[in-house]
Amino acid sequence: MHRIGILALLHESNTFIESPTTLERFVQDVAVFGQDLLDKFRTSHHEIGGFIQGLGDAQIVPIGAYRATPAGAITRETWETIVEDLLARTGRAMPLDGLLVAAHGAAVAEHARDADGDFLSRLRELVGPEIPIVATLDPHANLSAKMVAACDALTAYRTNPHLDQHARGLEAARMLLGILEGSIRPSIHAEFLPMIINIERQSTDEPHLKTIYDLADAQLNDPRVLSNSILLGFPYADVQEMGSAIVVITDDDPALARRLAKELYDALWQARESMEGVLISVEQALDHVEQHPAKRFCLLDMGDNVGGGSAADGTILAQALADRRIGPSFVCIYDPPSVELCQREGIGQSVELSLGGKTDAKHGEPWRCKATIASFHEGKFTEDRPRHGGISQFDQGATVVLQVDGCPMTVLVTSRRMVPFSLNQLSSCGIDPKSFRVLVAKGVHAPLAAYREVCDGFLRVNTPGSTCADLFELDYRNRRKPLYPLEKLS
Repeated sequence: MHRIGILALLHESNTFIESPTTLERFVQDVAVFGQDLLDKFRTSHHEIGGFIQGLGDAQIVPIGAYRATPAGAITRETWETIVEDLLARTGRAMPLDGLLVAAHGAAVAEHARDADGDFLSRLRELVGPEIPIVATLDPHANLSAKMVAACDALTAYRTNPHLDQHARGLEAARMLLGILEGSIRPSIHAEFLPMIINIERQSTDEPHLKTIYDLADAQLNDPRVLSNSILLGFPYADVQEMGSAIVVITDDDPALARRLAKELYDALWQARESMEGVLISVEQALDHVEQHPAKRFCLLDMGDNVGGGSAADGTILAQALADRRIGPSFVCIYDPPSVELCQREGIGQSVELSLGGKTDAKHGEPWRCKATIASFHEGKFTEDRPRHGGISQFDQGATVVLQVDGCPMTVLVTSRRMVPFSLNQLSSCGIDPKSFRVLVAKGVHAPLAAYREVCDGFLRVNTPGSTCADLFELDYRNRRKPLYPLEKLS
């Protein structure tokens, strides 16, 4: 019986955020080992759930998993603590026949800019060249040659919103077992494009990208092709590796892997103009809402995209909706001091608040408003359906629901940053999402998986912030050049 180790180290690092990611952030989210890893992920829609199911009768060795909500670059001390811990646990788990690794591909540490490449390379050095390593990646990965060299196979999610993570975990497990059983010999080839796809254009459901994925799917009809992946890239990690890439894995046919990777490269490059962002201003978005009074809209706050590491306390859309009295509307804002103030006052009290805008000056000024305290909640909720990120358990900390005086707006104020991946974030606090005309979600594509159930339309709004969609507003200092569209290439 094969002994297969399972590891995970997942972080999407936004280098435009001043505050770094510390060990506390990982401990708050996921830091589990041994049986606790199996208990947390066995029934999840995460790739680790796919690993566990896909390994079947193999002996699973659950080594450890670390994950933190996207935020700033990881401190040196935190990165070394986590990596050394996972390596030590792997060493103690030996002998192993193979390893399945859930990585991300856009992690950045203060001293290791290609953090995923650093981790995977050190893991390879530890276990040696004979033990196969198969890893999964987020399509927002900024792929590096080190990641590719460290692994026998890599596979990235094929959907954004990410709904196929479990399927990719199954795929990775099947490839690893095939290697161990001698039924396949993977040949992996990567192509790195001199381009970055604007975050606004990274929905895999929309025609400009769907045609590329249709070609990738067609390649999989060849039985010699084991896997292929399109890495869209993460434009908020200012590193040399930033950009889009292709990975193709064939069964012992390196020439075919190169040819098919180049085919996908050419298709993506030819479509590069369609990968530039379509940017809608706040005023244009609100005008559109007012012109369609019978529709329920979700306004996607691209500049304060929590899933991209942003502050979660942006106020620009909330203030704009309040100024124009558009509603009923819903907004979620991260603001621990305001939660504490409300807890001191109590339900039913009217309070004057300075909401949000406390993390930095990028996402709007604190919003001064008067509101009535409607309810308090512990902030924990679950999601049992496939949603972006494959997460099933959430904790946004102590939470208060406010009704803003003078305008038809409900505000959910949290004491922890929370990604808008589940409607249960609202329903667990007694809020019916269908009771609003406008819902603001601090994301770009991730919220669609949940919010499409209640919204007639989505507007991606070009708000300022650490995840602004206008790439020309970002102060890049470390990326490679040339890189389309930042440099125009023919």
